[in-house]
Amino acid sequence: MSKTVQSIIDAKGSDVWSIDGDATVFEALEFMADKNIGATIVTHDGALVGIMSERDYARKIILMSRMSKATRVSEIMTPDPTCVAPSDTVDNCMQLMTDNRFRHLPVVDDGDLVGLISIGDVVRAVISEQQFLIDQLEGYITG
Repeated sequence: MSKTVQSIIDAKGSDVWSIDGDATVFEALEFMADKNIGATIVTHDGALVGIMSERDYARKIILMSRMSKATRVSEIMTPDPTCVAPSDTVDNCMQLMTDNRFRHLPVVDDGDLVGLISIGDVVRAVISEQQFLIDQLEGYITG
């Protein structure tokens, strides 16, 4: 039995940091540094339209010699990101993240953004579940 995304949100909290797509990349980087996050949800009129990560910055600003103060977040974000529901399993998230090579998944419930999970969150949940199973087996064996 795999843990659900909801169990991750319950453990880490449901704070979701977002920035408007019209903000500059520089403003987004300042915001991400202030919040100590590696990715942020991008919104337009309050709706989820994308996600911007440090990887987007590295590949679409630095490597292309663009100016972060003159480029809008909407120009470099990953549009229409894959999302998961609170009821999805951690195993499903691990598979999605591995197959598609992304590190963050927005969590949406009935059209509302309710969280953002990272590959680190997923790995911690998997390790926690494995440790629980190991403890149960050791208890069974030692009686």
